[in-house]
Amino acid sequence: MASVRTLFILAIALVACGAPDVGSFLRDPAPVVSAQTNAQDAVKQVIERANQAQAAAFNGGDATAMKATATDAFYTDLIRTNRELAGAGATKIELVSTEFVSVSVDSDTATAVTLETWRTTYSDGTSDEQTARNEYALVLSDGTWRIESDDQATATRQPAPATSTDTGVPTAAIASSTSSNWSGYAASGGKFTSVTATWTVPNVTATGSGADATWIGIGGLESRDLIQAGTQAMVGGGDVTYQAWIEMLPGSSRPVPLSVTGGDSVTVAITQTGASDWSIGMKNNTTGERYTTTVKYVSSNSSAEWVQEAPSVGRGLVPLDNFGTLTFTSASAVRDGAKMDVRALDAHAITMINGARQAIATPSVIGADGASFSVTRTQAPSDGATPRRRRG
Repeated sequence: MASVRTLFILAIALVACGAPDVGSFLRDPAPVVSAQTNAQDAVKQVIERANQAQAAAFNGGDATAMKATATDAFYTDLIRTNRELAGAGATKIELVSTEFVSVSVDSDTATAVTLETWRTTYSDGTSDEQTARNEYALVLSDGTWRIESDDQATATRQPAPATSTDTGVPTAAIASSTSSNWSGYAASGGKFTSVTATWTVPNVTATGSGADATWIGIGGLESRDLIQAGTQAMVGGGDVTYQAWIEMLPGSSRPVPLSVTGGDSVTVAITQTGASDWSIGMKNNTTGERYTTTVKYVSSNSSAEWVQEAPSVGRGLVPLDNFGTLTFTSASAVRDGAKMDVRALDAHAITMINGARQAIATPSVIGADGASFSVTRTQAPSDGATPRRRRG
C-alpha cells in the first residue's frame, strides 16, 4: 500500500503533467515494439486500445477512431459491425472489464485470449451486460501491432450442450437439447453435402428492439466450422430491416443482393460441388428474384441444421423479436450421398431458452410429410445469454 507521502508526491506530479488526453490515446498509433518494450504487454495494450476505440467510434459516430489498431480488412469489418449494432437498436456500448487469459507472440504474429464484459444500451431504454471469450489474432506491421481478427469462440452459432428440458413453458416437441440462440432441428452422424428448405419471412412489428434470423447450414453442431445462408429481420428505431445473407465461420456474415421483406416465401439451398467448393442458391418465390454464388470453404460436413435464431450483432446477442410462428417446409439434406427429409435424418429438436431457462422459441413436432415443422415464439422474455462478436 502506498504511503500518504508517496500519494502526495504522485498527486503533485500528475498536476504538473496535466490531465491525460483520452482522445489522443485513442487516435495515436498503437504502441511500437522496441528493445525496451515487452511484446506481450504491447499486444495487451493494442487490444485494450482497440476496445476503447470501438466504443468511442460507436458512441461518437467517428469510425476513424478504430483505424490505428486494426488491419484494413478488420477495420472494414468493425465499421460493418457498428452499423449492424445501430441497426439493431443499440445506442451505446461500454466495456465493463477485460481479463487476459493468455497472450502468445511469435515473431511478427501474435494471438491473445480475453474474457470481456460489455454493456449494450438499446433505443427502448433496456440494456444488457454480457461476457464473452475473445480469441484475437494480430500481425506486426512496421513495428506496430494490429488486430486482424477477433473470434468469440465460445459463442459461435453452436447450440448449448444437451440438457434436460425443464423450461417452465410448454413445448410442442420433446426437445433433445436447448440453446441460448437456436431453435429448430439439427441432424448429425454421417457426411452432409447438401441442405435445403423453404420458409416465409416473418412479418415483424416495428416496436422495441430485436432481431430474428432464419437459416440452413452445414457444420457447426459438433464442430466450429459452419457454412450457412438465410434471411433476417432487425428491429430498431421504429423500423424493420429485412435482408438475405450468407456466412462461413469464422468469417462474419455478409448481406447478398436478394430483396426480401416480411411475408415473402424463400427457398435456400447449400450444396458441396468439390472438396472445398460450395454453391449457395437463394430464391424469393414471391418475386421470382434469385441469387446464386460459389464459395471456397473447408467443412467438416458433420451436421445439417434448420434454425430460427436470436442473432448476434457487434458485442452480443440482440433480443429475440416477436416473430410469431415460422414454418420450414421441404426441409431435407443429403447425407452419405442419399437425400433425406428431416424425419428420415432423425433430426433432433432444439429449444431456445433465456437466462431463467424459460423457453422463448419452441419447435413443433415434424409434420406428416416428414419435411416440415414450425418454430413458435413464446411470451417469455428474451435476453442475451451467449454473446458473439458478429451476428452471427
